[in-house]
Amino acid sequence: MGNAELLSIHVHPVKALRGQAPREAVVEPWGLAGDRRWALIDDGGKVVTQRQQPRLALAAAELAPGGVRLSAPGLEPLTVPVPEPVGTVSVELFGDKVEAVLADADAHRWCSAHVGAEVRLVHMDDPAIRRAVDPEYALPGETVSFADGYPLLAVSTASLDALNSLIEQGDHPGEGPLPMNRFRPNLVVAGTDPWAEDDWSRLLVGEVEFRVAKPCGRCVVTTTDQDTAGRGKEPLSTLGRHRRLGGKLVFGQNLVPLSRGTVRVGDPVRVLA
Repeated sequence: MGNAELLSIHVHPVKALRGQAPREAVVEPWGLAGDRRWALIDDGGKVVTQRQQPRLALAAAELAPGGVRLSAPGLEPLTVPVPEPVGTVSVELFGDKVEAVLADADAHRWCSAHVGAEVRLVHMDDPAIRRAVDPEYALPGETVSFADGYPLLAVSTASLDALNSLIEQGDHPGEGPLPMNRFRPNLVVAGTDPWAEDDWSRLLVGEVEFRVAKPCGRCVVTTTDQDTAGRGKEPLSTLGRHRRLGGKLVFGQNLVPLSRGTVRVGDPVRVLA
């Protein structure tokens, strides 16, 4: 894997919304700076994602000075300031109870208008204390933002090409080839062999070292067209035949940073172990 490099970087400021692709990003212990620090919750406090509301794919969020800028078809863009952490609400994410700070009423109205249901926007003020990584796969003290379970997700272009070849030979060839945005990664790596990430345990991306926690189990979000919010059968149908591990359909690897620093597009990617 001598010529592997970081092809692209993806930051999703609001969980489940479209993100942005900067040329570089600061790596914090709980993920890329600004990634998934915001999330939507329903009236019961449960986090709302594309699993329940595929329309979220059509809204976008980008980091803005002192907050986040939201945009979606048919709505005026809205810049939401980071709320003062004067009080928190309890949020449920995959069974985890997490404390978060409510955004302002304008943000709730805007998000509800897009979704077509009552939702509220919340912000994680301090990931260092709010949510631990799954202890089964974590080292002591590791924390995470509103990402599904781990600070970062890495995917390789070679594995996506291999998956698309399998889709072409499968039951729903008309649904392929799938673009990388179906998998909502943080780091996209080029120059590897297909499925090389199965053997990674420690990785150096530029100046930053990562621990590979576990393969990423995939869900219905991957079947959601990120441009139309329509759903199909792929890639889950093909992953179910070719990439089943421990009851999960896997694609990509979950990473935990072991050091701080900045990753940049074009950085060399080296397997340390």
